[in-house]
Amino acid sequence: MQAKPVKIFASCDAPRLRFVADLLLNEILGLSWEIVTDKRKLGKSPVINYSEEKLAGSFRINPVGLLFDTGVRSQQIIMSEWKGLPVFFQSTADADLPFDIFAATFYLVARYEEYLEFQPDEYGRFRSSDSLAFRNGFLNIPVVDLWAKEFAKSLVKKFQVLTFKRNEYNAILTFDIDEPFAYLGKGMIGNIGGFIHDIASKSGKASRRLGCLARGEKDPYEVFDYLTGSCDRIKLETKFFFPVGNHSGYDKNPSWKNSDYRGLINRIAEKYKTGLHPSFKASTDSKVLNTEHQRLRVIHGKDCILSRFHFLKIAMPVSYRNINNAGIKEDYSMGYPDEPGFRAGLARPFRFYDVAEEKMTDLRIFPFEVMDVTLAGYKKMNAGTAKDVISNLIMQTRKAGGLFISIWHNTSLLDTPECREWREVFEFTLKEQVP
Repeated sequence: MQAKPVKIFASCDAPRLRFVADLLLNEILGLSWEIVTDKRKLGKSPVINYSEEKLAGSFRINPVGLLFDTGVRSQQIIMSEWKGLPVFFQSTADADLPFDIFAATFYLVARYEEYLEFQPDEYGRFRSSDSLAFRNGFLNIPVVDLWAKEFAKSLVKKFQVLTFKRNEYNAILTFDIDEPFAYLGKGMIGNIGGFIHDIASKSGKASRRLGCLARGEKDPYEVFDYLTGSCDRIKLETKFFFPVGNHSGYDKNPSWKNSDYRGLINRIAEKYKTGLHPSFKASTDSKVLNTEHQRLRVIHGKDCILSRFHFLKIAMPVSYRNINNAGIKEDYSMGYPDEPGFRAGLARPFRFYDVAEEKMTDLRIFPFEVMDVTLAGYKKMNAGTAKDVISNLIMQTRKAGGLFISIWHNTSLLDTPECREWREVFEFTLKEQVP
């Protein structure tokens, strides 16, 4: 017999409350739920009292008002601790939780702080250093998942009839192919200019360029046999993201019409899920995004439902709104370029809530935990330190029963002495993340 739904008593049936209830109660804890605004309709179901009223026998969460609000405004946030976890939006003493878990979850997962005024970085992105999680030292834990676990323990003490689903850890391997080739696909003008630069710099690249273009030697960036072979050995779900935008100062991919590039995309798409890597401009320009979306469909003849923005350039809410309107179903951009961790406080997919339009969408956001360029480029870590960071993130994700997603680039994993230690880190991650 199906268990009765948990009833949430509230002053009104607000879209923000529905979003949080669906995430916390349904997706994470596996409970069915219903929002009730009339006390006469509560019946004998377990009741979460999310109101200022007092209801005998209910589990009370004192609302701070955020979920019944519209628009955005600066929030007064004071940090405290509960069950060894950082919390905010504290409650009154008569509540069953010392903080408004619903409002705090909404603030982090809906990325409320990214709708407020902020000073962007040089690429127009929200800075990790401005986030509540970074400033208060909890970016390295999936705090919402951990809150949910403790919430379940508290709920079952009040309502022994409740049973919760068991969330199983899993992992996905992802690759961004910003520059598939060092020399192929550059065109005659690009390679002539590159050849002149190679000679002037005395880097030794001129002979390698000639070897690739004139003698058919393998392009040094083409390490896809190594990548796919590594993936196949561990049998993890793997996704590749390809850019097909026009060349720019930020976008170095070959033309989408280039035969070598098309051949690579089709070869990968035969075996692995492939998605769009929208260009720098496409993150805020829907016309450019739609053009690129159509190009990838033309190349591999398949519907394109996955994306990850180049430079991880997310502008809330326009970037997500545009890909949702374009027919993208899953996005993998949620994470910081310069810091590893849990940007949305979660180690699992969740639906995009458009705070500006106050509605939950069908677009699913798949947050990632770590990217190779973050550790090697931004943080300047050595292999040993990088392994420690990755190991801890995997441990935290396992603890949450979450989904560990890492980002890798073919250009970080070349068959060169400079990239050898990052191949070592990559192979360590492959083994460490296996469920």
